[in-house]
Amino acid sequence: MAELKLSETRDLTRIERIGAHSHIRGLGLDSTLEPRSVSEGMVGQTSARKAAGVIVQMVKEGKIAGRAVLLAGQPGTGKTAIAMGMAKSLGLETPFAMLAGSELFSLEMSKTEALMQIDRPATSGAASKTGKLTLKTTEMETVYDLGAKMIEALGKDKVQSGDVIAIDKASGKITKLGRSFSRSRDYDAMGPQTKFVQCPDGELQKRKEVVHCVTLHEIDVINSRTQGFLALFTGDTGEIRAEVREQIDTKVAEWREEGKAEIVPGVLFIDEVHMLDIECFSFLNRALENEMAPILVVATNRGITTIRGTNYKSPHGIPIDFLDRLLIISTQPYTEEEIRKILDIRCQEEDVDMSGDAKVLLTKIGVDTSLRYAIHLITSASLACQKRKGKVVEMEDISRVYELFWDVKRSTQYLMEYQSQYMFNEAPTGEADEDEANAMVS
Repeated sequence: MAELKLSETRDLTRIERIGAHSHIRGLGLDSTLEPRSVSEGMVGQTSARKAAGVIVQMVKEGKIAGRAVLLAGQPGTGKTAIAMGMAKSLGLETPFAMLAGSELFSLEMSKTEALMQIDRPATSGAASKTGKLTLKTTEMETVYDLGAKMIEALGKDKVQSGDVIAIDKASGKITKLGRSFSRSRDYDAMGPQTKFVQCPDGELQKRKEVVHCVTLHEIDVINSRTQGFLALFTGDTGEIRAEVREQIDTKVAEWREEGKAEIVPGVLFIDEVHMLDIECFSFLNRALENEMAPILVVATNRGITTIRGTNYKSPHGIPIDFLDRLLIISTQPYTEEEIRKILDIRCQEEDVDMSGDAKVLLTKIGVDTSLRYAIHLITSASLACQKRKGKVVEMEDISRVYELFWDVKRSTQYLMEYQSQYMFNEAPTGEADEDEANAMVS
């Protein structure tokens, strides 16, 4: 008798990666720019969030172009979260570019050129599909052949027979206007949000004014490459000559005077700004004086330290002349209650069910060590809970992962105790340096 073997089948589902700031939805401000205690993923930092809200409002009104903002505070006080909240509050219409200061030193181009090319285009592809679409007005009827992109867009918007839609011929964007009165039936399944509109009359194709938003960098790429617009899809833009940018700036200025174009200043966020050297700071100093300069937002967790590329020390590792241009927003350490609220939000974001006692213990760990370390333990504790076939994370799961994964303080204490057994050890060993060693531990 033959033995039949069935291979294991798995349901392949789309995996959404949960990031460190994926729970941020905005700055959590009301209509008067007053911060709510807990809103849109933001907790605490009321003064910093209010100041950031004022900056966002100035950006929307176009009153802060060519200026810069510094988010300064200790590690783990929500500087990047505030920057992400600003990006969410600005919306999709305002360009927002983000990078870390250390990224400039790993690119195959000069640092100043990399600062000019922060906005990068992105494209997506689709599988090959075809179909047909019949469009009607009160006077005309035409059948169109559809490509994969249009079929996907129609399916995404749940367009069905009898719906009134508008299609942008240039971009292929589909806007669902409502459902036609003439095609409605008593037995149609409709919700309270269903909107009824009249069937369009006249011709199928009509002219309208369309506004396209492009970055100056995209215009630079199109005009500096032989393949023109297709250069945006290759990803390899290389360095762009200064004379090309000057010609484009002149042309854009002419368009603005003629009313054909409008300049929308974007936002450039540089994290770990202390990693920039004196050359980069000099470039940014000059770039901020340009009439087409973006709004610059930088963040750092450094105190008084050496300016990279020099032997001079300065607050936050930033030159004094550049620091004088910055509006400084300070962040403060979170309180125990705020840490508890943040952990509640992260548990919900990571879909982890945790008991009250476990949250109290995790909050205490966050106070004694750091908020980031406590957040790291959430998913680890959830896996430990699954291993013992539990459904709710308990204190024993938190304790188990706390022993498995060390925080910075315990790791440093271990290094100080067994420093002689490590290679190339440079830790202080004399009695005079004992205070310095204790400072490293704390």
